[in-house]
Formats: sequence, structure tokens, C-alpha cells
Amino acid sequence: MGQAMIELIPNWVRGLTASMCAGLALGACVAGSGTNLLGTPPQANVQPANVSPETPIAQRQSVKVALLLPLTKAGRAGQVAKNLKQAGELALFEFDRPDVVLFTKDTKGTPEGAREAAMEAVKNGAELIIGPLFADSVRAASVITRSARVPMVAFSSDRSVAGENVFLMSFLAGDDVARIVNYAAGQGKRRFAALVPKTPYGQIVERTFRNSVAQSGGQVLAVEHFPLDANGMLAPVKRLKAVEKASAARGEPLDAILIPAGQRAMPTLSPLMPYFSIDTTKVKLLGTGDWDYPNVGAEKPLLTGWYPAPDPKGWRTFSQRYVKTYGSPPPRIASIGYDAVSLAVSLSRNPVGQRFTPANLTRASGFAGVDGLFRLRPDGTVERGLAVLEVQRFGPRVLDPAPSAFGGSAQFTAAQTRAIDGVVN
Repeated sequence: MGQAMIELIPNWVRGLTASMCAGLALGACVAGSGTNLLGTPPQANVQPANVSPETPIAQRQSVKVALLLPLTKAGRAGQVAKNLKQAGELALFEFDRPDVVLFTKDTKGTPEGAREAAMEAVKNGAELIIGPLFADSVRAASVITRSARVPMVAFSSDRSVAGENVFLMSFLAGDDVARIVNYAAGQGKRRFAALVPKTPYGQIVERTFRNSVAQSGGQVLAVEHFPLDANGMLAPVKRLKAVEKASAARGEPLDAILIPAGQRAMPTLSPLMPYFSIDTTKVKLLGTGDWDYPNVGAEKPLLTGWYPAPDPKGWRTFSQRYVKTYGSPPPRIASIGYDAVSLAVSLSRNPVGQRFTPANLTRASGFAGVDGLFRLRPDGTVERGLAVLEVQRFGPRVLDPAPSAFGGSAQFTAAQTRAIDGVVN
């Protein structure tokens, strides 16, 4: 997904402090403005990682984790911040760790606010900082956190802010392309085309697409670029039809078309397939994680199309627990907030000074989250184990399950690095 999708896409009853939490003997403590305690939550479906034996919780000092979010930012950003905060608090209480204190700092949605929030978090003894949300805020806050040697797990989708003890939890553009291309190749697809948006996101997808097709032994017949206005979409799809027709005439028919577009563009773009007589019963339509939106099956041309995404079961059960706790459904990005806090709780079991080290944060086995298996790479980006889904009218069908374990180290391959080199999301 592009920067606009994530960066603007992944305060309830006030008054209780960390000391009140401890006094009430609840599962964990949440401190900071606009904070309250949850009621008894449903059973968690993500378990903290196994670690070595430790000092009993009652004998340990608290583990402080700061959550930096633009809580007072007007509009969509403020609402997303509230949802991320609530999801993180839900994770904290579900994992029942009384020694973990999560306190929130308001970045106000500005670099200056993020820098001040990071300074306060470090001063208050935070061992790990989760957030901020926006790239410029991450960049400003990281000056403080790097100097203090406090790791940061942020929500930005801008790769340029990652690295040097700053890690990104968001779904990063292009990382899902290799998954769907490799699956399609395994199903006998050899000749590919793509219809990509004229955006920085489209540039990343195209680079990764070309590289992934080459690695799979396939061939890219065409890549067409479309603007986001409806009239501008006509000509690229028409040219793609010409490519399909010419390849069929040569006896080497086009096998698959990648369309990395989401809820904003698809209602306009997908009907152009039958309009220009592109037969989607013969040419398989492929998507990216952008297809993972409610009612994608309402776009009839996309039916039976394939796309990579987390297994929907994890999101479904998380949503049910979130609704039960807060009374309203979460936005899709909320799962990232939950998983970030879950990671923090998992590693909090380690002794002081050995909790949030680079080695622990980037362990090769990764972590299990709402969105499936994930691991942080040493370069600060995230790798996710994705399923391949098929678009159906009343909900997606899992064609190929997400992996249950990672193989190898959590490093970028040389091919992946080349695929995104020089392009900033």
C-alpha cells in the first residue's frame, strides 16, 4: 500500500494511573492522559514467545513502554491514533502482564510534537517506544531515541525512516508482490502483464513485479500505467487488451495481469476489463494487499482473482474481541497496534538490558500476530508471512495458507533490495 494509504489510512473514560492499576490487581497497567481500564477481555489468540525462566513478576520492576500517537490531531489521523491506542491497550490486558506499563504521549501530529513526546518518553524511563504514525514524526523522534539507545517500533510506511534501531510495523509497498507472483508461477502462469498506478507506490510495485517475474522464470509482456481519474484509466486498459490480443495471435497467450489498486480505484478500474473484452476466465487477475478490503467480491470482474494478504481468520477474531470491548468495529490498521504491543509484552519477559535488543527484535523465528507471522529485519523493515486468497462473492477463500514458520535469516535478499532501491514509499 502507498504512503497515503498507511500514513493516513495501520480516549475513552479518563483518570486511572499506573498505581491504580496495580492496586486493582489487573492484568497490566496503562498510564497517560485519556486512559482507562478495560473490562475482562475475550481470550487472546496470539501467545507471547517462549523465553527462558525469569524472576517472578511480583519481584520485578515495571517494564515501561511508550506509545507515541497524534491523539489530538484533527480529522482522520486523530481517529486512527485513537484506534491504534485502543488496540494496543487491548493487547496489553489480554496478555495479563502486571509488570508492563504502557503510557501514551501525544505527538500532536507534528515533527516538533513527536520530538517532545520522545524526549518525555525517554525521560520517563521507556525501554521501548511504539509509534509515531507519520514518517516526518518518526524521523524527528528517532533523533532522540537513537541518541538514548531506545529502540522504536513505528507505524510509518516510509522505508527511508527505517534502520539504526528504528523498525516499521506497517505493511510495506511491494513486499506482497513476490508472494503472489511466485504463487501464480507455481500454478503454471508464465506470461505476465501489470496495470499499475502512476504513483510512488506504483513505482515500487513495478520494480518488484519485474524482478519477481524474472526470478520465477516468467516473462513480462507489458506494464501499463494509469492515473487515478476515471477518464485516464481507459487508454491504459485498451492498450493492455491489444497486448492480450497480440500474444494470443502468436500462440503465447497472456496468463495473468497484476492490478495493484484498492477500494478507491477498483470500482472504476475493474469494469474496464469486460468493457474492453479482457476475458478474466482465461487471463487470471492478480492483486496485492490493496485488494484486502470489505466487499471486494462485489467487483464482479475480480471474482476468482488471487491476492496475498494475512489469513482473514486472525483479523475476524481480533475484530470480534475489539467490538466486544469498545462497542465499534476497528479499522484495518488497528491490528498493527495490537501486534506491536504484543511484541513488546513477549520480549518484556527477558531480564533488564536484554529485552528489546536488536538481536531479540530481529530474531529469525519472528512473532505470531493478528496478521499472522511477522519478523523485523535488521534494516528496520518488516517481513510478513502471507496467505494467498481468492476473491469470492461473500468473502475470500484461502488458496494457499500463510507459512507457520520462517526459513533463513531476517535479511533482505539482494533481489529484494534491488527491487526497491532508490524508491521511497
